[in-house]
Amino acid sequence: MSNVSYDLIWEVARNQNSFLVKRKTNGGVQLSRDPMNLTNVHSKKYAGFANEKAVGLVPASNGGVTLLTKKPSAASSPAKSTISVTFPATKDTRRTFKAVATATAVSGYRPDLREAAIQRASSLKHATKPVKASPEAKPRGKKAL
Repeated sequence: MSNVSYDLIWEVARNQNSFLVKRKTNGGVQLSRDPMNLTNVHSKKYAGFANEKAVGLVPASNGGVTLLTKKPSAASSPAKSTISVTFPATKDTRRTFKAVATATAVSGYRPDLREAAIQRASSLKHATKPVKASPEAKPRGKKAL
């Protein structure tokens, strides 16, 4: 795939690909199931298959967050082209955000995806938190007697 430009890949695959989710409701919005798509919006900026460098965040099996990045030098071998780093659920949330920001923007990998990556990490951390049981309602007024 290194001989083909990513613009051509996007033009060919933008209307029909395995990650595309088309809905007739809500104004015909098009979403993406691409694991390298941070916002799940079908656009070239966020599409992992249509960019040389892509960032993705997926939930880890232990309740943490896994950061996925593409290695541009291994574009011709898809099995070796993804680098994954897992942040455990026990790691401090701010440190996880800092690590995600460093991997995307500070190192110069994809600075335009910094905010989207931090928002995705935040939503994944929030979604994997265990739900606290609500306390029993205390009777008030005459019912307390």
